[in-house]
Amino acid sequence: MPDTTCHMSISLDGFVAGPDQSREHPLGKRGQELHGWHIGDPRATEADRVATEWLMRPRGAYVMGRNMFGPIRGDWDEEWTGWWGPEPPYHAPVFVLTHHERDPIRMAGGTTFHFVTGGFDAAYSAACRAAGEKGVDIAGGASTVRQALIAGVIDEFTLDIAPVLLGSGERLFDGVESFGFAPVEVLHSPLTTHIRYRRVS
Repeated sequence: MPDTTCHMSISLDGFVAGPDQSREHPLGKRGQELHGWHIGDPRATEADRVATEWLMRPRGAYVMGRNMFGPIRGDWDEEWTGWWGPEPPYHAPVFVLTHHERDPIRMAGGTTFHFVTGGFDAAYSAACRAAGEKGVDIAGGASTVRQALIAGVIDEFTLDIAPVLLGSGERLFDGVESFGFAPVEVLHSPLTTHIRYRRVS
């Protein structure tokens, strides 16, 4: 089967988003500090460019949590279509975990958001069917990645470790009892250490 990938930026103390995520702070307070390597910090280097290519490589389908899709909680009481404007960067089916049903949203550029109420396994199975030979990416956030790690479906896992302490927020590895990956490539810049892992067990 094609690889299932996941690529996450993380603080030294294990958070992938800061506290108090909201419409004004989609990554939580100070969460953007984890992402300077690919969103325009002038200190970015060739290593960051290569890691950005890892992050943006096309995949056949994506799985994400509702918190990553947007700030709305509970019933869908407004026509929210994601953080990314009229043409999201995915250009493929995206399966969003939610407890509240919603019709699919078709966006420019080939992205369609599908809303899955049957849990992670149902969303991942649907993504695998949709992706075919192009593979699936677990796009985030923390809870969805934890579920993927516990389910053992990730083949390649990339962490961008920023020299930042957030203190609180969305912690990535809570409840994950083992890490069956080995590093296969390491790049670094003043902003981040990029470690690409492959599953070994």
